[in-house]
Amino acid sequence: MKIFKYKDEEALGAVLSVDTAMVIVKVADLDRLRRMQVNRLVVLQSSKAGQHLIGIIQKITRSSVEQELSAKEDGEPLESEPLMPQLNLVRVSLIGTLIDKVGTKENVFRRTLETVPEIDANCFAVEGEVLTSFMRVVANVADEGQKLSLGHYTLDEDAEAYLNGNKFFQRHAIIVGSTGSGKSWTTARVLEQAAILPSVNALVLDLHGEYAPMEGAGIRHYRVAGPGDLGNKKGLKDGVLYLPYWLLGYEALISMFVDRSDQNAPNQAMIIGREIVKMKKKFLEQKKAKALLENFTIDSPVPFSMDELFAEINNINTEMVQGARGDKQGDFYGKLSRMIARLENKRTDRRLGFLFQAPAEANELSWLDELSRKLIAGTSNQSDKKGGIKIIDFSEVPSDILPLIVSLVARLTFSLQQWTSLEKRHPIALFCDEAHLYIPLRSEGDAANEVSIKIFEKIAKEGRKYGVGLVIISQRPSEVNHTVLSQCNNLVAMRLTNAEDQNVVRKLLPDSLGGFGDVLPILDTGEALVVGDASLLPSRVRVKEPNSKPNSGTVEFWDRWAKSSCEDGIVDAVEAWRKQNLQ
Repeated sequence: MKIFKYKDEEALGAVLSVDTAMVIVKVADLDRLRRMQVNRLVVLQSSKAGQHLIGIIQKITRSSVEQELSAKEDGEPLESEPLMPQLNLVRVSLIGTLIDKVGTKENVFRRTLETVPEIDANCFAVEGEVLTSFMRVVANVADEGQKLSLGHYTLDEDAEAYLNGNKFFQRHAIIVGSTGSGKSWTTARVLEQAAILPSVNALVLDLHGEYAPMEGAGIRHYRVAGPGDLGNKKGLKDGVLYLPYWLLGYEALISMFVDRSDQNAPNQAMIIGREIVKMKKKFLEQKKAKALLENFTIDSPVPFSMDELFAEINNINTEMVQGARGDKQGDFYGKLSRMIARLENKRTDRRLGFLFQAPAEANELSWLDELSRKLIAGTSNQSDKKGGIKIIDFSEVPSDILPLIVSLVARLTFSLQQWTSLEKRHPIALFCDEAHLYIPLRSEGDAANEVSIKIFEKIAKEGRKYGVGLVIISQRPSEVNHTVLSQCNNLVAMRLTNAEDQNVVRKLLPDSLGGFGDVLPILDTGEALVVGDASLLPSRVRVKEPNSKPNSGTVEFWDRWAKSSCEDGIVDAVEAWRKQNLQ
């Protein structure tokens, strides 16, 4: 049954001009002009029978056209009396085509424009029962893959807003919004929808423990070990995550141990690289891993002894060699002192215990097998057939090395996918919460940021080939690396009040929908603009409340201040601060 069955007398107006995907409609009747609202849908007649062009109203203008009468029977000029006829214009951005019938299917919506309206073609409103029927067509994405339910369209509360789950993760996505706009709420909604799937596979990089309340058979929680966890022998079995230093790539290790401002930095980087290769070779020889010995590189995830590395670098720094007149200082005598001091500080820092003070079994080859299965395998491949969504809490990781550690998990994920054969590759999504902290716009000379940016840029550009999807989540999109953002073809934008952030989002919108971003500062909490490959219809969506609300950290100041008494946790806070342990 056809959705659009309009009569000419019901037209709001007629097409005055056409420019690619932008149409200007002239509206003669003032009452009909009042029915038109910005961001509402309209339908225009197509030159092809059985097709209807769908558009979004972007701008409504009403201006006066001055005319003067200057005629009199005796030829004398009359006092000029202006008449003020009104010119009512509506700018419409075309977004797709509704086809009455394609094969055996009726009412098929496509985001393509095979034709454009002819001059004087009629324009009609999409409202009431017609709107409801059209939104049902848009919501029907079952034939394109698993549905991802986000909420309801603001245009029609009875129509559920679905995204195409395949395209949402294949083409990368962005979820942005100011503090308190509902960004974490939206992320939790997407995660809950994904958790229902029997073989879901995702990693949530949770920087502040916001998603700790989320629960269900499809969700599992890990926490990067803090100072209070050192000595814990259970490790992964207890949800505590150790990430031993030997998992770091060469550039990450250099950024941690070598101060680039040191005049001896090139020598230090060369020495530490050379010695790490020796230590890895020694480890493989001890394990009689002949196949690995023939092919490993400095970036290969092979354990080595940090104590032995430290001792060897100390020897090189104090080495005396035979000279013509007796012993003399070696080539690198005293040139490695600053690096040795940095190395000593790092490996004895309890905050970095998850790197340098992991359990003994974390320095065995088999550790990576166990770690990878826990983090990278989907629900159906977990030993207990649960927890395909892995939420990793990084809240106890020091901020100065946070980019290194987050990017370590991302690099581990990408590398495993890259080295998995195509027929066995199981897709995985990375939810990057607070992405501006470790995928910044610029590195500002920080070596850790440079390493992190490089890894995430590589995933953004090449991840789709290897089944790695990115979901970038941030309250400051203007501070997120633009190369990564440019690779994201799906946008879920909540309320944004900062002008720079609004401009970044507008640039991500298609040219024909540039004005769509003007509503960003006035969106309600939990309301979003949804645009991209996963959404058939660019529109405003009211996101449905998730079952498990994340800890957004928002404190009700006035209500708490109004209470006659409240708990005093200062003593406990001081104790936790001293112990560096929140548990």
